[in-house]
Amino acid sequence: MSNDAPKKTRLRFPHTYALIFFIMILAAIASYIIPSGTFERVEKNGQTVIVQGSYQQTDAGPVGLFDLFKAVPEGMMQSADIIFYIFLIGGAFGIIHQTGMINAGVNVLVRRLKKRGVLLIPVIMFAFSLGGATIGLSEETIIFVPIGIAVARALGYDSLTGLAIISLGAAAGFTGGMLNPFTVGIAQTIAEVPIFSAIGYRLAVYVVMLGFSIFYVMRYAQKVKVSPETGLMYGTAAEMNEEVAAGQPAVSFTLRHGLVFLIVALGFGINIFGVFKWGWFLTELSAGFLIIGLAAGFAGVLSINKTFGSFVDGMKQVVYGALIVGFARAIVVVLEDGQIIDTIISSLASAISTLPNEISAIGMFVVQVVINTFIPSGSGQAATTMPLMAPLADLLGFERQIAVFAYQYGDGITNSIIPTSGVLMASLAIAGIPYERWIKFVWKLIVGWFIIGAAAIIIAMMIGIK
Repeated sequence: MSNDAPKKTRLRFPHTYALIFFIMILAAIASYIIPSGTFERVEKNGQTVIVQGSYQQTDAGPVGLFDLFKAVPEGMMQSADIIFYIFLIGGAFGIIHQTGMINAGVNVLVRRLKKRGVLLIPVIMFAFSLGGATIGLSEETIIFVPIGIAVARALGYDSLTGLAIISLGAAAGFTGGMLNPFTVGIAQTIAEVPIFSAIGYRLAVYVVMLGFSIFYVMRYAQKVKVSPETGLMYGTAAEMNEEVAAGQPAVSFTLRHGLVFLIVALGFGINIFGVFKWGWFLTELSAGFLIIGLAAGFAGVLSINKTFGSFVDGMKQVVYGALIVGFARAIVVVLEDGQIIDTIISSLASAISTLPNEISAIGMFVVQVVINTFIPSGSGQAATTMPLMAPLADLLGFERQIAVFAYQYGDGITNSIIPTSGVLMASLAIAGIPYERWIKFVWKLIVGWFIIGAAAIIIAMMIGIK
């Protein structure tokens, strides 16, 4: 008889792809349970909006087994622009990294900052939050992720910290934004309240959200710097590679590195200018990064074979995360094929109307959080839900501005954790951070944001914000 004690089974978080596929299965099962239905939609001021009271059940069939698997390639095709955007960014940074410019530049930055490196965290987060709060900075942050990670690693933090200072800084601003035209502007226009009204109150909420976010990231960063083994990325292949690179002798910043830096900076500037002045999006940005990468290889005196070899190596590093974007989109494909998204929205809106007035606004907030999982686009969610929520606010007896608050915070808060967020998945892909490790890091922050958002809505009702 063996004396060996039974080994304890450790509960492990499921593989990211397994988690997403499980959600797809749940969505397919739901199509057999939830009635199919659609709203009538019309074009209004360039936006597709739902016609109030137009919901009708349809005869769409449930999603079958083969259709479930078909949703994956369909999701890949629908997300092709994002997926190839990730691949081309990865390839471009593979070339840039091979020139040695990033390592040399980070070494110079760290030497000059010395012990004041921790100050970079609030400064960078504040800068990106301003972009999120005023111009809806979101997809554009992806291009800065590799630089954020390089700086964080050189200062003794981990890659997760590097992603957080870029992504969560912009997210805090996007969520609490005062002048975000893609969320606040559209929602207030649809709700027929003065555009960018209640800016002072939104500014106060933004400061609280950003302050909490900076505290959260700095607390984790300092913990990792003191005890690296406590970091959520400790021991991963990506982090070990970074540690090996960080342990190499300091590289001098040469004239060749300076030329590569100027090309990259100019390319970034043109891309950002193109987004806001010429209406560029993923296709143009992808082409821009391809040009940046090839030009950097030429300036870095890399051979043709070395340039394209580095390009391919860079793309290899983001395969895991790039394809996840298509898998995540497949969840929405299943819900659309079963025509149950509108049914879910209609049912949630009806449930709110039965709540007591004291908590109905929080119910509206919770509904927006749930809907954001299925419609992660800020402008898309505004166009879908505000035609319902604004009249509902009238029926419940509170200001339409409250409905806008509920939408704004409900839309923004979960963008940093839901698997259907293309920006989140793309950022994780570029950073090489598994989704499950990101969840372990960010969930407490999301809970904090949720509490801040709920408190902001309640206070707005109490003081009569219009």
